[in-house]
Amino acid sequence: MGKVTGFLEIDRRDRRYAPASDRIRHYKEVVLPLSEETTKDQAARCMNCGIPYCHNGCPVNNQIPDWNDLVYHGNWEEASRNLHSTNNFPEFTGRVCPAPCEASCTLNISDSPVTIKTIECAIVDRAWSEGWIKPEVPSHKTGKKIAVVGSGPAGLAAAQQLARVGHDVHLFEKNARAGGLLRYGIPDFKMEKHLIDRRVKQMEGEGVTFHYNVNVGLDLAHDKLLDGYDAVVLSGGAEKPRDLPIPGRELAGVHFAMDFLPQQNRRVGKEPLQTNAPILASGKHVVVIGGGDTGSDCIGTSVRQGALSVTQLEIMPKPPEMENKLLTWPDWPLKLRTSSSHEEGAERDFAVNTAEFIGENGAVKALACVRVDGKFQTIPGTGFEIKADLVLLAMGFVAPLHEGLLAGLGIKLDARGNVAADTISYKSSSEKVFACGDMRRGQSLVVWAIREGRQTAHSVDKYLMGATVLPR
Repeated sequence: MGKVTGFLEIDRRDRRYAPASDRIRHYKEVVLPLSEETTKDQAARCMNCGIPYCHNGCPVNNQIPDWNDLVYHGNWEEASRNLHSTNNFPEFTGRVCPAPCEASCTLNISDSPVTIKTIECAIVDRAWSEGWIKPEVPSHKTGKKIAVVGSGPAGLAAAQQLARVGHDVHLFEKNARAGGLLRYGIPDFKMEKHLIDRRVKQMEGEGVTFHYNVNVGLDLAHDKLLDGYDAVVLSGGAEKPRDLPIPGRELAGVHFAMDFLPQQNRRVGKEPLQTNAPILASGKHVVVIGGGDTGSDCIGTSVRQGALSVTQLEIMPKPPEMENKLLTWPDWPLKLRTSSSHEEGAERDFAVNTAEFIGENGAVKALACVRVDGKFQTIPGTGFEIKADLVLLAMGFVAPLHEGLLAGLGIKLDARGNVAADTISYKSSSEKVFACGDMRRGQSLVVWAIREGRQTAHSVDKYLMGATVLPR
């Protein structure tokens, strides 16, 4: 590496959030980037490890030490080429990935990993501002026609890779714009949507045809899909939310998180809400059930809408604030994680089970809760109530939607209800139909979706052409 002693001389310094009092007044991104010089210093901390465990942590196999070195030496353009050789959309992962690479960093043994995610984001933002990112138009056309169903990160990655080797790629999206949960799930204060729009423009320049407002299986029959294309990639995500079937579930004011979050994203994006029943947290006591990222997004959105109070409930016990490095490193540790939304005024409570939604005049007014032990068994005498005018269920997703396309295709499903396909060929039980992303693996991360989209493109190209130059 350029500075062999960098990790000894330079302290870890990462991006900061704008002050909470300012950021809750808008939906723009809340992270403040580092200066160019500070970013180069942080890249100099990379140790050139004999075994770069960050590679193990990164699902897309980013060559992290290489582009750290390039940034340290000021060669940003080559760093961008290196980064894009493994990751189609580093501006997405540089904003919303939880950075398992940093958990695997050797310096994380002393709790001061290299700021990999921040450097990645700085590289791609610099590349866009300098005009280095342009459509990569194929030199020839193969004559093969491919349908990709679902324009989330898996579908976008698969479509871009396949278009770049000359296939005629058609990407179908049931919503009005591309992006999947990147656009309609993740709030703008974490990732603004113009980042998706410019990638769509690049992909259109590479030959990808986008078809919006087309729900494949309903608006477009599955047999026409099979007859009209040489290969089909299913990348529709895992959209079926986990429900909480307890007394009072039917009360007004109890909603799935993914009925709530897309509405606000559409407001910010100036899209129609697609409903006559808007869900707003303004002037309400909000309870979010579920302690993951979706729950955190509900908190930040509720605060910005003007909620009177926001409480997040998690059935799992409270994790430790610091992991035992000798037991967990270089794997992803279980520990208490506090997001920017948590810092904006939410109360968190752990080891709590919701037993009943209590209503008044048909609307939810409170939650009857009880504390549970490590085996989720009720602890006698621990019942309590929480006031709630709006309850958001953010307990994860269990499977893709089976109605429509999957049922029509007669696709074989695995034990969890996902499309059955291995990670070598990504082929489903139906001839010339492939599956990737959350639709195949279940609810997961953006970075895993990009990896699976890229690997599926490799398999599809090999299936159609007999050989491929696309990386796995």
